[in-house]
Amino acid sequence: MSLRCLIVDDSSRFLDAARGLLERQGIAVVGVASSSSEALQRAAELQPDVTLLDIDLGGESGLELARRLHREAGPDRSRVILISTHAEQDYADLIDASPAVGFLPKTALSAGAIRDLLAGHGDSRPRNRVSEPPGK
Repeated sequence: MSLRCLIVDDSSRFLDAARGLLERQGIAVVGVASSSSEALQRAAELQPDVTLLDIDLGGESGLELARRLHREAGPDRSRVILISTHAEQDYADLIDASPAVGFLPKTALSAGAIRDLLAGHGDSRPRNRVSEPPGK
């Protein structure tokens, strides 16, 4: 069975590129959203296995949205992976305090990286991350 994914980002260019990349790599992108309200609605309707969530949603906080998704959907319904163009170090404490299963730089986005983060997510909820490739 294919992994079902919701992507939340305020950039339509990124949404299109990420959807194409992940679908070519075997992940079923069941929906996209560009705002918190849209993401909450889509998550409830689509019940994805994983939600890729941009930390910076323009004027909205992806970190706050991750907490809302966790509260409203429950911890086991859809796991959240935070994504960003910013360096992980810029948000390390906030990422650790979030209910997300991990962080993925947008430059490292791939089906394999998503599956690796999800596979490392156990009962103790370790904070797994995929680092940016060297030189980025």
